[in-house]
Parts: sequence; structure tokens; C-alpha cells
Amino acid sequence: MRFFQSSVIFLLLSAVTAFADTRPNIVLMMVDDLGFSDFGCYGSEIHTPHIDALAEEGLRFSRFYNTAKCHSSRVSLLTGLYCDQAGSNKLTRGVTIAEVLQKAGYGTAMVGKWHLDKEPTDRGFQKYFGHLSGATNFFTGDDTFRLNGKKWDDFDEDFYTTDAFIQYGKQFVGEMLEEDADRPFFLYVAHNGPHYPLHVREEDYRKYENSYSAGWDKIRELRHQAQLHSGLIPESWELAPRPQLVPAWKDLDAGEKKWEERRMAAFAGMVDRIDQVTGDLVQFLKEKGKYENTLIMLCSDNGACPFDRTRGAEFEPWDPKSYWCYDTGWSHVGNTPFRLHKQNQHEGGIASPMIAHWPKGIKADKGSITAQPAHLIDFMATAIEVAETKYPASWPNIELEPLQGKSLVPIFQGKEREGHEFLYFHFGDNRAIRKGKWKLVTHRASQWELFDIQKDGTEMNNLASKHPAVVKELSELWHQTATEVDRLKGKAVKPVSGKTPPLLEKKGTPQKTEKKK
Repeated sequence: MRFFQSSVIFLLLSAVTAFADTRPNIVLMMVDDLGFSDFGCYGSEIHTPHIDALAEEGLRFSRFYNTAKCHSSRVSLLTGLYCDQAGSNKLTRGVTIAEVLQKAGYGTAMVGKWHLDKEPTDRGFQKYFGHLSGATNFFTGDDTFRLNGKKWDDFDEDFYTTDAFIQYGKQFVGEMLEEDADRPFFLYVAHNGPHYPLHVREEDYRKYENSYSAGWDKIRELRHQAQLHSGLIPESWELAPRPQLVPAWKDLDAGEKKWEERRMAAFAGMVDRIDQVTGDLVQFLKEKGKYENTLIMLCSDNGACPFDRTRGAEFEPWDPKSYWCYDTGWSHVGNTPFRLHKQNQHEGGIASPMIAHWPKGIKADKGSITAQPAHLIDFMATAIEVAETKYPASWPNIELEPLQGKSLVPIFQGKEREGHEFLYFHFGDNRAIRKGKWKLVTHRASQWELFDIQKDGTEMNNLASKHPAVVKELSELWHQTATEVDRLKGKAVKPVSGKTPPLLEKKGTPQKTEKKK
């Protein structure tokens, strides 16, 4: 009888094991207004050991693209579609990763900045903590904070968004595991840091307050050398020069230098804090036994931001009354080695760090770097493949568009994937399209510029006059995609003006004389 009972128990345990859900958990993390070079493993002097460890044990992308703007990157990340194709903020023609994965049996949670219509709990996230706004006070928040669909305003004296988001992220994962320890989970972490205002905890600021006296010219040079040494970028790429209207560091007076040093120290401290909480989340996953089979993907929503909207400069950056920003001088450093900035479709606006880490699933060499082009739209397809589900053919109350993205899994496996025929970019009157080795781009719909983006990744040698047929082909492809796929109309698809591209002032805005043209 005992033998019979033992056999039954063994068979039951075997059956449970056989049907255990072995699909990976997914943690998708997006940081805000962080440049291509702002993590240590992408060349920075900022101390990011936990993020660097994910890169050393996983895979770095050197040609990963975002959309150059906060809300449009969130749309593409969540839906696998181009922004206006998905219905922009309203997501009227796209489903979210959370909706697809929840239907496939995943627990779903989000923390951080939403910046779209409705709320995350309306779009597939079972749990949510964060702010619905595009920017917020890091210490006192705003009236858009929500906890699971309900207004939340329990801010205490120690509140800081970066810390709070990971605290709730760990809480949500813990709750999902308590509900069903074998069910995989999807956690989307949308940090509002290091987006302005440059609010930083004092202890993080103090780490860097004496770190930037060398100035932006030297720091950019050092980052570039680190990128070359690591093999992140080819030595043949020319380092883009300092923007024309940004002064050389040596030409600033002592007071100007001190102010600029302080602003960059605040920014660095914010990035450091993101790294600290990333380490906390990784340690939590290890404690829960979920680290080995969790796919972590980490990226930025756009390049570094040049817009100086500082007010309250008389307050310290850990005072909630402060509202510091930095400007073009430091955003140029953040975007090393590229040209231009957030909103622009030149590489400085759209090139993102992207780290993928998944001990059980990534077969590519640890610490390797892939130059295969990829885009935010690829996250949906990747999640679908690892979750062993399908993109829906239809969805209630949604005029669903076909999926644009392609899975990153072949790259994870160390293979050459069949990439995109082309990648399309648009924000405002900044446009680009990349097909094969060619990239066609315009700043504020001025002139089309053409670059061999493989040989000239920093876009220093405009070949438009030498290859007019390529310009014609790619400009027509951009307009076709803009109208037929992205559904743009009117001024958004007006022909380029042919005028000289406007320069940016030090505060990141176009010269007034250029705006009048």
C-alpha cells in the first residue's frame, strides 16, 4: 500500500513538473533622457556597476534605436508599431505588450512614467504605481500619481521617485509570485530619471560634485576613447565636433564653469541612483529564485536633452523647490560620439544604449556587442516569441495594425537575424529613414542629408550631392511610409524646404533668425 501511495505521489509530482510554466519572466526597463554614452559600459565616467554587470554577463547593442522623444518611444515600445501608426497617445490602433502577455497567462505590472492617455490599468497592466504625466517633481510628485487605478498622494519626507518605483516593482512581483509562484510575470519599469528637473539625493550629488572640472570637451573625449577601447564603435568613425554655438570649456569664466560642473554632477547622481535601484531589483530576483530565467532589457527613450528650462537655480538640487536642467554643452557629452540631441532624428537623438540579460536564454558570448540594427518596435515581437504566444489578429475596440517589429531572439542566440528592410523615423519636422548602409535624415525639414551609416556612423560626411538617386529613392520611401503606414498628414509630410539646417543655441532651441526663414 505504501509503495502504491508513493508511486501516486511521484506521478503527481512528475505531472506538475511536466506542466510547469518554464517561459521566462520579462523585465523591460526604460530610462528617460539618457544619452548613448551615459552608462559606464557605454563609455561614461558615471558609476553604474550593476548595469555594467548586466552588460558583462549579457549582450550590448551598439545600433539600437528609439524615436528621439518621450511619448513616441513609449508608444513604440509598448505596441511594436510606429507612434502615429499605433494612434499616438491614445493607442487606438495598437495593443500593448501587457495586454498580449496577460492574455497569454502572464502576470503584468508597471511602475513609473506613463505619459499616454488613460492609465496603465486600462491597457493590460494588473498592477501600477507611478505618474501619468510626462515629468514630475522627484521629491513631491504631482496629482497624477496612481496606485492600481486610484489616486495616490502618500508622499513623505523621504520620497524619491527612482527609489519608490523599484520598491513598488518589487512589491508587485512579490504579490504576483504569492498569487501563483509558477506563473511568469512581465514588469515594465519606466523611470522618470534622469529627465529634468535635475533632482538628486544629496548623497548621490556629493559623489560627483568634484568630478566635472575638466569640462565637457575633455569628458567627451574620454568617453569616446572608452567606447573605442571597448569595441563599442569602430575607430573609423569620426568624433562629431562640439556644436557651433556651444563655447569651448576653456572660454568659460570661473562662475560659469562652477555652475556647469554642478549641473552635470546632479545629472550623474541621478543616473547613479538608477543603477543602485537596478542592483536592488536584481538582488530581489535572485532572492526569489527568478534571476536565471528573467529576460531583462534596458534602454533609453531618446538621446540626451539639450533644453535648458532652469528656474530656481538658487536652490540646491535636492531641494524640491529647485528646477535645474543642463543644456547643449552636456547633452553633447551624453550623446558621444554622435551629432544633435533629443527630438532630432540624427543619431544623437535616436541612438540608445540597450542591454539584454537572460542567463537561461542568451546564447551569444557573455559581454559581447552586437552591431545588428534594432529598434523599440522589436520589443513586442521579442516578448511574443519568448512567451510562446502570437500577435493578435484582432482586438476589441481596436482597429489593429499589423506588427512592425521583429524578434531579437535570433540575436540573443548569437545568430544573424533577418533584419528590417528599412527603419523609419519621425518626430515633428525631424525625419529619417535607414535602409541597408544608407541613412537619409533632415533636421527640421530643411535639407535631406545622406550618410553611409555603416562607415560614417556619426554622420559627418553628407553624400547627398553624390548620390541623388539614393536621396530620391529614400525620400519617396519615407513619404510613402509616413502617409500609408504612420498615417501622417498636412505639415507633417510637407516637402523639405532646401534651406540651411538651423543651428541650436546653447539652451537647445533653434536660433530665432533661422526660425524666421
